[in-house]
Amino acid sequence: MDYISTRGSAPTLDFEGATLAGLASDGGLYLPHEWPRLSLDEIRDLRGLSYAALAARIMRPFVAGSLTDDELEALCDKVYGDFGHAAVTPLVQLNETHWLLELFHGPTLAFKDVALQMLGHLFETFLERRDERLTIVGATSGDTGSAAINAVAGLDRVEIFMLHPHDRVSEVQRRQMTTVRAPNVHNLAIDGSFDDAQRHVKAMFADESVTKTLRVGAVNSINWARLMAQVVYYFYSALQLGGPDRKVAYSVPTGNFGDVFAGYVAAQMGLPIERLIVATNVNDILHRALSDGDYSAGGVTATITPSMDIQVSSNFERLLFDVGGRDGAAMTEQMRGFDAEKAMKLTNSQRGGASALFSSARADQDETTRAMQWAYRNAAQVIDPHTGVGLHAALAADMAAHVPIVTLATAHPAKFRDAVERAVGVRPSLPQRVGDLFGREEAFVELPGDYDAARDFVLETAIPSAA
Repeated sequence: MDYISTRGSAPTLDFEGATLAGLASDGGLYLPHEWPRLSLDEIRDLRGLSYAALAARIMRPFVAGSLTDDELEALCDKVYGDFGHAAVTPLVQLNETHWLLELFHGPTLAFKDVALQMLGHLFETFLERRDERLTIVGATSGDTGSAAINAVAGLDRVEIFMLHPHDRVSEVQRRQMTTVRAPNVHNLAIDGSFDDAQRHVKAMFADESVTKTLRVGAVNSINWARLMAQVVYYFYSALQLGGPDRKVAYSVPTGNFGDVFAGYVAAQMGLPIERLIVATNVNDILHRALSDGDYSAGGVTATITPSMDIQVSSNFERLLFDVGGRDGAAMTEQMRGFDAEKAMKLTNSQRGGASALFSSARADQDETTRAMQWAYRNAAQVIDPHTGVGLHAALAADMAAHVPIVTLATAHPAKFRDAVERAVGVRPSLPQRVGDLFGREEAFVELPGDYDAARDFVLETAIPSAA
């Protein structure tokens, strides 16, 4: 499988190369040259497979030429045999129409584990094969950081620098990063927002002072391999609800657009999906883009859903590229204008292509709280506020009664226990498998919000790739 950049001028890479590169050298994002397709009969034949076996089947065309079937199956067995639930991503019924897809049974209690545990093993496999080192530079609004750190902590050939906005993640999220004591893990708390951290990370990929001494890689959802792994649970849940002979709708709490773009990929592969509902909090750039074609960034408002406090959604570029005709030069100009003005209008082809599958909804804090209360009152389910944003959008959706709506439950409620307790009067406990999180010593470096400070710390601390 060949991978191309959304901006058209970076070299075409195979899966291994795209995984290690993360961001394309022209500033774009990698995605497959063409979408693999499964027939309805081929999808029906996937019924009854374990999660690991299904994952190997869905990922197979994407890794072709880089991993053998046996290598891929062994990786999937290793990764998905270590989750806290035998189903890996179990479905929970709320009523006759609504379901939750629990994506938080991995080691750090968030949906990011489903993909990042796989990505860590892919890094290890490919770097060992090449006898190389990799310096991961990432930004997190909460969950990506802990999941990525957990996936690579202690690896000999990987060093990770994770930037998070200081005092803008929950205590559990922060501690899951800062209490990991491994020599290859570096936590950086920057004075700024997630968008600032993400901008610093992208700048490092284009900074020759960094790239001439370090081989930098990405674990954010700008890395294609992460999105590939997330495609699996759309197939897994749809098959349990009657797919492919019954369409399913999904409501996805969305910040950086990666999780919901994985649903789009599943649809391009042939899975019948009725609708993908993009659920945002008051930082609603994606809602405005999909409903009005207005992709303009404002200031970031801090909310009870910090993982969604984002104004620049990196993965949205992948969708705009794909539905807009896959014109790399046009995409480059469009994104250059956005970088300069922090605003752009979607083209007619982009709006039309997106509206065929996507709709959107926005939830403020009161609406989020009411959705959390609805889940607790009507189905005895305690959900985190991000899932509450998704459930609000699902409950408000205008959908035919025969179409099941699955809300992606993206984090364990104990990761946001203060917000959950305020909403429903229950203080959720961390699962035993997390251990004594609050008894461990933290370690992180506080940095000012400017790019130079972050870059200089990475350059002064990282082991050069040649070492």
